[in-house]
Amino acid sequence: MFESDPTYLATAVILGYLLGSIPFGLVLTRMAGLGDVRDIGSGSIGATNVLRTGSKTLALLTLILDSGKGAAAAIAAYYLAPELAPAAAVAAVLGHLFPVWLKFEGGKGVATTLGALAVLSWPAGLAAGLTWLLVAAIFRISSLSSLISIGLSPVFAWYLSVPPVAIAAAILAVFVWYRHKQNIGRLLAREEPKIGQKK
Repeated sequence: MFESDPTYLATAVILGYLLGSIPFGLVLTRMAGLGDVRDIGSGSIGATNVLRTGSKTLALLTLILDSGKGAAAAIAAYYLAPELAPAAAVAAVLGHLFPVWLKFEGGKGVATTLGALAVLSWPAGLAAGLTWLLVAAIFRISSLSSLISIGLSPVFAWYLSVPPVAIAAAILAVFVWYRHKQNIGRLLAREEPKIGQKK
């Protein structure tokens, strides 16, 4: 999939993982005096759960920073070698999902994935982002929007980008869906809270 020097590949993956593992949601809520965001709602460190603290500003900042670290990892990899960007993007999302600092219990990876896709292929990233917004506008359920948009992202990437990006999107979709396994159960039971609703 990637033909660059192994040292460059390892560097891109390690830096991508470390960047992705920064738990912005947790840091911001603690700095704001709101305690540990993992103790409320779904226990996630992502923007949707930060919103359950009642602070839209912190939720927006978390969304921007979480998506930004996925984008930043892909951009940084381009400086090593353009073909390394998909690997760095995957590593960044895995860092967010399984951060070493939090005993490998992180967020759901949606914002970080969308940020990475926006850099890897802006048409595919835009399509996935618009899908999220459309589903959210209709159903008002963040997890459903995430599952559908991320699930379709490999299809978008296949038709709008190049195979390495589609492969990376498919890998990320598997991990993001895995981290949403409890949400899937609640969706099937029709017990999933809507956006802004405290769980």
